[in-house]
Amino acid sequence: MIHRRLLRLAGTVPGPILLVAALGCVISALHVAFALTAAGLLASLASGGGASAAALIALALIALARAAVVWLREPVAAHLGAAVRIRLRHRLLARLVDAPGGRDEGHGEQAATLLDGVDGLDAYYTRYLPQLLVVLVVPAAIVVLVARESPSAGAVLGAAMAVAVLGPRLWDAQLMRGGRERWDRFADLTDRYAEALRAMPLLRSLGAEARIGRELSDRAGSLARSTMAQMRFSLVESAISGLAIHLGTVLAVIAAVTAVAGGSAEAAAVVPVLLLTREAFRPLADLSGAWHAGYVGLLAVDGLARIDDLPSRAADAGRIPRPPAPGPEIRLEGVTFRYPGTDQGVEDLDLTIGAGEHLAIAGPSGSGKSTIARLLERDVDPDRGRILADGTDLRDLALDALRRGIVVVPQDPVLFSWTLAENLRLYRPGATDAELGRAVRAAGLEDVVAALPEGWDTPMGEDAARLSGGQRQRLALARALLARPAVLVLDEATSALDAATEQQVMQGVVREAAGATLVVIAHRRSAAPSADRWVTMREGRLESTPAAAAGTEQR
Repeated sequence: MIHRRLLRLAGTVPGPILLVAALGCVISALHVAFALTAAGLLASLASGGGASAAALIALALIALARAAVVWLREPVAAHLGAAVRIRLRHRLLARLVDAPGGRDEGHGEQAATLLDGVDGLDAYYTRYLPQLLVVLVVPAAIVVLVARESPSAGAVLGAAMAVAVLGPRLWDAQLMRGGRERWDRFADLTDRYAEALRAMPLLRSLGAEARIGRELSDRAGSLARSTMAQMRFSLVESAISGLAIHLGTVLAVIAAVTAVAGGSAEAAAVVPVLLLTREAFRPLADLSGAWHAGYVGLLAVDGLARIDDLPSRAADAGRIPRPPAPGPEIRLEGVTFRYPGTDQGVEDLDLTIGAGEHLAIAGPSGSGKSTIARLLERDVDPDRGRILADGTDLRDLALDALRRGIVVVPQDPVLFSWTLAENLRLYRPGATDAELGRAVRAAGLEDVVAALPEGWDTPMGEDAARLSGGQRQRLALARALLARPAVLVLDEATSALDAATEQQVMQGVVREAAGATLVVIAHRRSAAPSADRWVTMREGRLESTPAAAAGTEQR
């Protein structure tokens, strides 16, 4: 089975693939040389000439050479496999990193593709593709050699070769369709297991862990049954290949014997025909084994394609290596952005945020508030219009510079199982303990740090599970403050706090972020108690400006 996308990906490592194929051709050539030498030796023995010392030495040398080439092919194939896995995983991970947020792909499905799928493609590249090249060369050459000994045997062998090569292909399409369905079910099951493990505390609290466990068990059993059915179906392909190989060998020898009986060939031709026929089918048998070894990888092609085709977050075409100066003026000029396949986003948005201004943005859910945050950090780019920082288009800034200058704190921040200090130093690895303490105090997190058993060095657990929702948000705020950005955007970053704590924390944030341009996206007044100005978004458009502060408590 040839897959165009996989062939394009293989173009990154053509040399090792061709080298493995060339070594396979050499091995086949040595098999043929051994067969011809052995046939000559047997003919000599049959005629009473005895065993030639030269022939015996030649057989020994050919066997040693074949063993050496087989030994050499293994490390070359292993190197190729490692190169393929590294390149593919690097490419796919780069796609995932570069893709915009808000996608609906399951993490379990992606993990299955990155792990099992890529490992399966190892065999496709290191065994199947090289062996396919061998099959294109060696059997045809052997058919020519057999035809020289016995034309009728050569014709029979050629026909049997065609059946052995083309017959299984009739099953490939159906096998791949069923296999892809099985892979989708496997990826879905992996995703469901991952979700169930992450949500185990919730499942326990709802008393649903037993029911979800039974559902997962039923899905796993169904997957096992479909896998066994797929394996039984694949045996038909193996049976066709095996039948063609064995029947072709017998018929070719019968044709040679018939030719000898009819006087059109010499009796000595039968032994070479027998031995060469076996060698002609050897590459096909190896190809069948390589096909089954690479089958898992072929099934993962759809998942691989979904990751490989993910859109890029933003083109890194900017040439300005420096982030904006602290507290820049931000202007959105005629900005329009729509999420693909929806009418959600912003439309013809004109908004100026003054240098060092503290702006609050209110509005109902889905009105486009968070889209503004994503546009400012270039998680997405406008379909029309532009965004300027002190007159410079954000697209003219190198992405690294932009992301050092503009930091967005989301409502549900991403935290790691690292220590508290390592989480805080994500933006600034070289920050001192004193700077950490200042950021933590500004975010109102000092009591939490004091209560941790190992202080700064306390591991947070997966997704900072040691902390409550409000503590996680305050940790993210402290991390952002430690970055000292030119523009700080808080996208409902204090939604898990009560109003009194929220107001206290925001006072510390405003004080610590003095000099930066501050944008706060919020539903309530306590999230931006000292805002210079409020604006309201509705249905992707700017609805009002200063007077919008009134009534935000009810939103």
